[in-house]
Amino acid sequence: MIHLLNLLAAIALLVWGTQIVRTGILRVFGESLRHVLAMSMGSRVKAVAAGLAVTSVVQSSTATCLIVSSFLGRNLVPLSAALAVMLGADMGTSLMAVLFSFDLSWLSPFLIFVGVVMFITREKTTAGRLGRVAIGLGLILMSLQLIGAATRPLTESPPVRALLVALPNEVLLDILVGAAFTVMSYSSLAIVLLTATLAAAAIVPASVALGLVLGANLGSGLLAVITTAKAPVAERRLPMGNLWFKIVGCLMAIPMLPWVHTQLQQWLGTVHQQVVVFHLAFNVVLALLFVGITGPLARALERWMQAPSSTGSTRPKHLDPSALATPSLAISCAAREALHQADVVETMLRGIHPVIRDNDSALAERLRQMDDLVDALYTEIKLYLTQVSREALSEREGRRWADIMSFTINMEQIGDIIERVLQDIEDKKIRPARRFSDAGMAEIFHLHERLIANLRLGMSVFLDGHVRDASRLLEEKARFRDLEHEYAASHIARLQVQTAQSIETSSLHLDLISDLKRINSHICSIAYPILESAGALTPTRIRHSALTPLSDNVEAPR
Repeated sequence: MIHLLNLLAAIALLVWGTQIVRTGILRVFGESLRHVLAMSMGSRVKAVAAGLAVTSVVQSSTATCLIVSSFLGRNLVPLSAALAVMLGADMGTSLMAVLFSFDLSWLSPFLIFVGVVMFITREKTTAGRLGRVAIGLGLILMSLQLIGAATRPLTESPPVRALLVALPNEVLLDILVGAAFTVMSYSSLAIVLLTATLAAAAIVPASVALGLVLGANLGSGLLAVITTAKAPVAERRLPMGNLWFKIVGCLMAIPMLPWVHTQLQQWLGTVHQQVVVFHLAFNVVLALLFVGITGPLARALERWMQAPSSTGSTRPKHLDPSALATPSLAISCAAREALHQADVVETMLRGIHPVIRDNDSALAERLRQMDDLVDALYTEIKLYLTQVSREALSEREGRRWADIMSFTINMEQIGDIIERVLQDIEDKKIRPARRFSDAGMAEIFHLHERLIANLRLGMSVFLDGHVRDASRLLEEKARFRDLEHEYAASHIARLQVQTAQSIETSSLHLDLISDLKRINSHICSIAYPILESAGALTPTRIRHSALTPLSDNVEAPR
């Protein structure tokens, strides 16, 4: 019993090690890997090479599939190039299996020791996260040794040998078992390494091991399909096309397995090498066979998996749950949804002008209802961001996380202010049938135009983070404040000369320019995180020369 527990623990350690390496690499190099993939879609050869290189680092073709699927969801890459990337990604995982098949037992304690030291001493830095990756690699190598040690006593047990002899040599069953294990472990690499180790220990016959390897490849395709099951249609096409590659490849390989087994025995001395080389050869052959038909397959998938016809309220959802496993990708999704929230706020803000001009109470009601959408988007983005592990983010990604949260809060508060403004306009202007004076109307519309321009600038600052634009936005805050003071004084002057329209709308006029100023303050606050990160903010706006006389006249407390 103890030997079986040791084997299960070693298998769990292998799966855990692959998880640590995958998540660690994505946390450190997530954006760089996404950039490499995005820039390599010009040709199929480059796409295959990029998929191979990125997946060799990440050690997960599923993770690569999720990254490229997100590009498809934004129409950044063609589906044919994305399919070529996945052919290279599958070769990348198989290359890592070959690498781990060498005797690297001496490297395991070194990686774990160095990784722990780096992680403990510099946990929050990039070096600390690379230390976590080193720990994962060391655990993978250690687990392979433990699996080999735990299987030796089992192979010497008569009951186990009798059970192995009684196992049916059914390749379809082997493929099904391999696929199920891969989906449960979330790693085809771990299952292939486990299969090779068990086959080397004679726990699993070599012919069964080859079937399990086919199942592991099929399982990785199924895993991507399951992970993106709730994603938009554009993002589901790539996993389905990759699964089609796997299914056709398995159907072609099944009748050839006996011949392949014989050839592997002649060319390779150990069963362990036979298993991992078969895994590599299977994916290389798939790439050579199918890289030339990615275009026709892409067109077939686009015809078969068509997006539902859009209605007026239908739009893509950017908060992809499958992206949460890749923090940098999740941050990008949240930023895109935050920009949509800002678009809704801009629609509400633009609507103030026709409501005032035309006394359109029906439009005012529709705009007020849009605040519910702004609030709902704020809640969705907030809950989505809370699911992103702050520990998994780099320092720059952590700042971006905070910027998105601050941006959505400001947009939600702007929506609330606009809702109250529209209600005031209805109560104090439309229902009583009052009118602003021509001068007062011109002042309000001027502030409104500047507010729209500032909101567009604020969205640009949020999207690009340019310090120059952030400085311009903050300068607009001072200009808007001066205009508010000027127009309030002009309104008081009109009251003094007994302008009837100004007297009737005085309360609404002053409240309106004050509310527009508050909206502008929320917009301009978008600039503060950018300028603070660049060191462009002073601790206080008060001049020291103005403080000196005051401090001289204030007595110390007794």
